[in-house]
Amino acid sequence: MDNQRNLLLAVVLCGLLLFGWDAMMQQFYPQPDRPTPTEAATTAATPGAAAPATREGGLTDPAAVALEKRDLATALRSPQRVRIDAPKVAGSIDLVGARIDDLTLKTHRETEKDDSDPVRLFSPSGTPAQHFAQFGWVGEGVRVPDAKTVWTAEGGPLAPNRPVTLSWNNGSGQVFRIEFAIDENYLITAKQTVGNAGAGPIVVRPFATVSRTSATASLDQWTIHSGPIGFFDDGVDFGTDYDDIAAAGTLRPEGAARWIGFTDIYWMSAIVPQSNADVDADFRSLGGGVYRADAIYQPVTVPAGRQISRSTRLFAGAKESDVLSAYESAGATGFDNAIDWGWFGVIEKPILWLLSWLYSWAGNFGVAIILLTVIVRALMFPIAQKQFASMAAMRAIQPKMKAIQDRYKDDKPKQQQEIMALYKNEGVNPLAGCLPVLLQIPIFYGLYKVLMVGIEMRHKPFALWIQDLSAPDPAHILNLFGLLPFTPPSFLAIGVLAILLGISMWATFRLNPPATDPIQAQMFKFMPWVLMFVMAPFAAGLLIYWITNNVLTLAQQSYLYSKHPQLRAQADKDKTDTDRAKARDAKAKG
Repeated sequence: MDNQRNLLLAVVLCGLLLFGWDAMMQQFYPQPDRPTPTEAATTAATPGAAAPATREGGLTDPAAVALEKRDLATALRSPQRVRIDAPKVAGSIDLVGARIDDLTLKTHRETEKDDSDPVRLFSPSGTPAQHFAQFGWVGEGVRVPDAKTVWTAEGGPLAPNRPVTLSWNNGSGQVFRIEFAIDENYLITAKQTVGNAGAGPIVVRPFATVSRTSATASLDQWTIHSGPIGFFDDGVDFGTDYDDIAAAGTLRPEGAARWIGFTDIYWMSAIVPQSNADVDADFRSLGGGVYRADAIYQPVTVPAGRQISRSTRLFAGAKESDVLSAYESAGATGFDNAIDWGWFGVIEKPILWLLSWLYSWAGNFGVAIILLTVIVRALMFPIAQKQFASMAAMRAIQPKMKAIQDRYKDDKPKQQQEIMALYKNEGVNPLAGCLPVLLQIPIFYGLYKVLMVGIEMRHKPFALWIQDLSAPDPAHILNLFGLLPFTPPSFLAIGVLAILLGISMWATFRLNPPATDPIQAQMFKFMPWVLMFVMAPFAAGLLIYWITNNVLTLAQQSYLYSKHPQLRAQADKDKTDTDRAKARDAKAKG
């Protein structure tokens, strides 16, 4: 009766895990909702209304997407723009307000398709996807440029070694200039200069801001941060979100700001003030789901006949690990940690480095993941040999364990005590076989995190239908691989990789010694297929790693069995004995 109750409880728990997993996976791989025409119209008519965030971010509401395209076409037709044409970014600077508000990423596309549009990072103010940077001054007793000021441009387009200078004369003896320069990647330097040809000194405060809407933000998850970000005092702040700013109105992080801005999973826009400069940095809610990050320098006095300058850098681009590391080496403190590696960064960074190296050699990230698995298994082979020695010792004492279980079947505490004494006397460690599994847990989690946050893995294909290793397997069995016009819920979205995972896990489980406890035996029968459902919504690259690991485990077990024929013979005997015992129990019940 106890065994039946425990088995029923195990089945119920597996069911809860299976069906509850759908809600949890919406936090990891959310899919944009498809609103009805009425909902779309309501969203478009409601300022600040936002569709649910997705893993990569961006507009998902069809009405907002259409409005964004229309507004962009209008705004970018303006002749008062200076073009940006760098190796990795393209766009323009609006001469009205000196705003960098048009920026696309040449080397990253919205989808995995070759004809997909490039990722748009910046959009002009007032558009549904507004996101832009602005540079200016706050003045005391002096007329300074504002958001409506029309600047005069010299040079263009903005490109490496081809700076652009904007200038404006206030008519009272002061001339304001902003010289923009851009590098080969994603860093724009703005040198703000004010020259005073007036009769007396003036006081100004240079500033730089980044503004954006949260409607395009990627999903903020417990494992990956999306939202306000910055380096304050000794570390990167991942604890502030948009709701915190909305509630506070103005939120000033504690500590000196080395840089401040906003991040999504793959993209970031951040202001890096001049080195060793004292700035006031804060986040502000502007209403309607629009937020701003400010960096305002301390007041400076410009005597008559003199000029002063402040240089501020703007990062606006993809969070590529090697690029961020290079910027950190160049003085952008903590940029390497702008990627939310979490607690296991010490494992994740080497995994990304090794995968990138293997990719440079193999030319395919899927092959690189397979090679990574081979390397891990090769390094763990000596441990596997010890595991087999432990299995051999466990099999050798099986008759003694069975005798103890029969002798004390009505006294479980005494039974456990005698079994532990047997382990001690025979020098057997029953947990030795768990070591390879325990060692692989951080590697498995590290690869999972790399697939989630490493832009190097985004939209990287493997073979056949796997065109994005960082996304779930798109080939779903229940809709006949896309032939039927519906998308199964995530807990039923079983793909080819998930099935291969279940089969390979079932095969590896069969190689283990049969569990003496009937409940454990039943659980081992269910586990491969439960894990098949659980892992189906995860990144395809993660399933490829696990399948490869299972195949290598099977090969390794077969090899070690060939070296230890007594283990194979004992395993066959155990299976035969187990089958006979089951047949006897069935006959007795019948």
